[in-house]
Amino acid sequence: MVKLVSWNVNGLRACLKKGFLDSVGGLNADIICLQETKMERGQAQVDLPGYHEFWNSAEKKGYSGTAVFSRMEPLSVSYGMDLDKHDHEGRLITLEYPDFWLVNCYTPNAQDGLARIDYRMEWEDDLREYLLSLDKAKPVIYCGDLNVAHEEIDLKNPKTNRGNAGFSDQEREKMTVLLSSGFVDTFRLLYPDATGAYSWWSYRFHARENNAGWRIDYFIVSERLSGKVRQAAIHPEIFGSDHCPVSLELDLEGIS
Repeated sequence: MVKLVSWNVNGLRACLKKGFLDSVGGLNADIICLQETKMERGQAQVDLPGYHEFWNSAEKKGYSGTAVFSRMEPLSVSYGMDLDKHDHEGRLITLEYPDFWLVNCYTPNAQDGLARIDYRMEWEDDLREYLLSLDKAKPVIYCGDLNVAHEEIDLKNPKTNRGNAGFSDQEREKMTVLLSSGFVDTFRLLYPDATGAYSWWSYRFHARENNAGWRIDYFIVSERLSGKVRQAAIHPEIFGSDHCPVSLELDLEGIS
């Protein structure tokens, strides 16, 4: 069994001051994937003994960024998609393990007024091709802040948010295309009808205490791993960011 956690920490240095180490320690994950670290390795002490650590930081200081902490040493690690247009913001880390690929992703936000939607569409198409290329060799675990609530059930106020960044028809369609390309949303696999299950809340309007949230953080796996999923969970009891962690437990026995 392997347990993975994904968490957009909205600035790891800030999150460290809000109980980050206790929170991830309590989750006891084999692999911890972070997004929006907003730092470079060494800018803060992240005391997680027993984990190998891998960082992909944006060229722009204090912006974006991803990191992975893994008890299991990967066979290989790569940063970005090897496409220059996508590889300056520290948004992707891929780790190869004997039985699977792990892809930790911080998807570009489409921004207010969908100002960055054209780039977002390019990102989605290129990332899907990247995931499919990996999937030819071994199954994929794709996780992170994917910056889209896929269906109306995935956010508190779908009607008033339709067309906004994260719930535009274009972004939702790209998720539909990905899931129809041989991948599975693990949370919906286990809990297809669960309502009020969110991973991000605005800091405004008392959104978190009112649970007026969005589910935009995911673990998505190759279809052939769907029978190996033992648990997929959201952890709204954990604070420290405007997102909460999400987790996945997989039985790796017999994976090929």
